[in-house]
Amino acid sequence: MNVYDTANRLADEIRKSDEYLSYKKLKDMLMQNNETKNKIEEFEKLRYDIQIMQYTGEKKDEEKTKKLEEMYGMLIQDNQIKEYFDYEVKFNVMIADVNKIIAESIKDVL
Repeated sequence: MNVYDTANRLADEIRKSDEYLSYKKLKDMLMQNNETKNKIEEFEKLRYDIQIMQYTGEKKDEEKTKKLEEMYGMLIQDNQIKEYFDYEVKFNVMIADVNKIIAESIKDVL
């Protein structure tokens, strides 16, 4: 058995999963509306900036964190955007689970 073949089959299974298909379908639909796309992209950029600050050990920026929470609160008032975020979480949980399974299987050499 070739590990790369297995990895490619896993990638194919991920692309066929309900988590991926639901997330991608709604994301593609939402990104067709420029206003919605801009709001989501602005939110994701701020979320990314805050995550980078956390990973690098920078002091927590309360103002940015509050703005992120406010943006999220406004965005989820739109049912489709809320559903998009829900799908995003489900997809990320699946990917984290797959990563955990792989990491567990090789932990004795790490």
